[in-house]
Amino acid sequence: MAPERLDQPCEDDPLLDLWHPLGAVETMPKNRTWKDQLLGVPLTLSRSPEGGFAVWKRRGDDPDSAEGPPASTLPVTERYGYLWTSLGTPRPLFGIPEADESDRRLLHATSITAHTSAPRSIENFLDMGHFPFVHTSVLGDEPHTEVKDYNVEVSVAGEEILATDCVFYQPQAALSSQGGAEVDYAFRVPHPHCSVLYKSSPGVADRFDVIALFVQALDQEHIRAHMWLCLLDDSQPDWALRRFQVSIFGQDKPVLENQLPRRLPLDPRAETPIRADKSGVAYRRWLGQMGVRYGVIPGAA
Repeated sequence: MAPERLDQPCEDDPLLDLWHPLGAVETMPKNRTWKDQLLGVPLTLSRSPEGGFAVWKRRGDDPDSAEGPPASTLPVTERYGYLWTSLGTPRPLFGIPEADESDRRLLHATSITAHTSAPRSIENFLDMGHFPFVHTSVLGDEPHTEVKDYNVEVSVAGEEILATDCVFYQPQAALSSQGGAEVDYAFRVPHPHCSVLYKSSPGVADRFDVIALFVQALDQEHIRAHMWLCLLDDSQPDWALRRFQVSIFGQDKPVLENQLPRRLPLDPRAETPIRADKSGVAYRRWLGQMGVRYGVIPGAA
């Protein structure tokens, strides 16, 4: 069977009926119209002088922007500082309650394109085992390479993956960290292309910083990854926090782009997992159970 073309539009209802990120609102100029893409579908985005958005499927390669939005546009919503749209009938966007806590600092860290699939990038985000080897002297270091056992569950009728009791030694867990320490983690996957990381906050007991990866699948093997921070620490300037996150993703990017196949295999026999890959195994199984075929290599029936 010939592989699907990269530009083949997504036909998976489980993905079409979700909200997907298009970028940080603060980066989108007013009184402008521009092109984008989502799930293999060419889009046109427009922002009015007052700041309102319209998104529609692009007809032709170079539409006349002077005509403005057509009568039929896609649904849009703004949340967590990002613009979201859906190609189907969207269900409610997943919640991150910490975003509404008054003492937190919300920051769009960066948006970076990469030649990989959305599921590959999410699985990499869940993988603590690569910290010592890819993020050496920052998120991990030898000889502290062990990933201690942790719990993984699929909750609420299969709509979310939750990994808890994750502990890993890190030389510099955050920009403000002083010295190495064991860091408590929890991971949520509330959306096939989005993951939310909770990690213990330096100097704040019993509460967690939140880092989210919102992935925009441009096509089956190209993404734009949007990194969002929800922090309790307010001591570092925005540029320093952004530079730290860009450096971390910059270390991940060549690894992701050299992983072959670029689409995530769902057959458990395709790539041999180890104990540390429990969350990744659950994620692959979850995608298969939902019937996701876009950006993956489906397992055997």
